[in-house]
Amino acid sequence: MKEFTFSASLWLPAPLEQVFEFFSDAKNLQRITPPWVGFEVLTPAPITLQVGTIIDYRIKIHGFPVRWRTEIRNWAPPHRFSDVQLRGPYRLWDHTHTFEAVDGGTLCKDEVRYRPLGGALVNALFVRRDVEKIFAYRTEALSKIFKN
Repeated sequence: MKEFTFSASLWLPAPLEQVFEFFSDAKNLQRITPPWVGFEVLTPAPITLQVGTIIDYRIKIHGFPVRWRTEIRNWAPPHRFSDVQLRGPYRLWDHTHTFEAVDGGTLCKDEVRYRPLGGALVNALFVRRDVEKIFAYRTEALSKIFKN
């Protein structure tokens, strides 16, 4: 089955440690995910992120509720972490977040490797557009949260 990659980057006018701290709080993911995804963290707070942390979520995919479970596989504060789907709507979802101090702020990069159920056709018709919309919303939300 074909694997796809999505990459995004965003510079935020805030120090590296502040940006990483924001991303270290799993509840903040709800703040930067579009409402139409119906994103909800099910794991009770507080959630301490570290290698092996498992987090359960509920999302909606085109109106259908789906449970999602991820595991933190790489944890290197304040520069990098990755989460991998253990259960959910993809055959593979491996999302690496990197953070770098640049020009008085923080450059945030996301790289997602994924394999959707239904392969290339489902990716072309739905998944790629959905992922792009979610990350566009996320960029806008983060820009507002970390505005000068």
